[in-house]
Amino acid sequence: MSVTEKTAAPQGQDGRGRFVPLLALGTFALGVDAYVMAGLLPHVSSDLHVPASAAGQIVTVFTLCYALGGPVFATLLAKRPAKVVLGVALVVFTIGNAMTALAPTLAVLLIARAVAGIGAGVYSPIAAATAAGLATPERRGRALATVMGGLSIGTVIGVPAGMLLASHVGWRGTLWLITALGVVALIGIVRLPKIEVSPPPPLGRRVRALAGGRIAGIVCVSLLGGIASLGLYTYLAEFLLDAAHTDRTVWAMWAWGAGGIVGSLLIGPVVDRTRRPFAAVTCILVLIVASQLVLPAAAHASAAWAVVPLVIWGAAGWAVQVPQQHQLIAAQPRQATVAVSLNSSAVYLGSGIGSALGGLVLGLGTAPASLPYCTGALTVVALVLHLTVVRGAVRRGERATQAP
Repeated sequence: MSVTEKTAAPQGQDGRGRFVPLLALGTFALGVDAYVMAGLLPHVSSDLHVPASAAGQIVTVFTLCYALGGPVFATLLAKRPAKVVLGVALVVFTIGNAMTALAPTLAVLLIARAVAGIGAGVYSPIAAATAAGLATPERRGRALATVMGGLSIGTVIGVPAGMLLASHVGWRGTLWLITALGVVALIGIVRLPKIEVSPPPPLGRRVRALAGGRIAGIVCVSLLGGIASLGLYTYLAEFLLDAAHTDRTVWAMWAWGAGGIVGSLLIGPVVDRTRRPFAAVTCILVLIVASQLVLPAAAHASAAWAVVPLVIWGAAGWAVQVPQQHQLIAAQPRQATVAVSLNSSAVYLGSGIGSALGGLVLGLGTAPASLPYCTGALTVVALVLHLTVVRGAVRRGERATQAP
């Protein structure tokens, strides 16, 4: 579904831009929920008496349902106002987290994470597209960065805080906190103005949108980025234990999340000022590759040295989605939500694949300290794809625009 306005008043005149932070409040709750479970895996495994590899599937289920279930249910809610869709998504998300906190067995826990993932999958792309619709074109990057900033702030504050809270009240107490965040975000959505949305195209047309080289290339870059990112983040504790010989991971998550906040908040103004999202993605991918390849050596030297590549990786990893969304909206201006939804699904599908592949790689005997080399290699593939397929499609589009 794409967001449309009855009147095209500038953001400064109609004041609708002030509602963008309310959308970011919801993505804040999503950010906490999506990433805190990776840090809570030892608690879940111990409480439910299941192997760590089995407990790790709660991350995979959440991300896969986010990627695959979100677009399906968003289509079912297509004719509803954006405010209603966002509200329903947050209700489902909150119910899923309450079920997670009450889950007596791993089977129930997996179902609960699936429900929460579907709610998150519906909310996130609609929130991003709605934020873009509330802002004027020259401030669209800032609006998207604010919504993405909610995810990164939720990660940097929520993940370490959730882990510390779990040490006192258990992992279920942390999930009750996330449930409360969902309720607060839902109250914020009630204040949104009525925003008209046009019916989205059928799922078949969404899939056909990938036929264009530019759209398919951008989405594949996001997919590979998601695989590399969560493939390493999910097993960050194992990496630090092997490489830095420490079992304290809260500081590493603080560093990664702090970088995410900086990257998310700075990238919007940069893209608005330069108007070169393709170049921004190129620079960001180079930074991700460099930080991941340097991380093992830095961690071997000292845990303190690992902070620098962790901050750079977090900043670049969170920043990349804003120019990616910019490129997709530019490629599909009349179907902004479809484009953003495809990208969001690709990121979380990649995250689900990454957490599963990371466990597989470690299960095959790869040392956890070597895992960043694997994820760095995947990011190199994403960079090559970006510089070939996406760049070629951009140039063809520019020539078509300049043609008489």
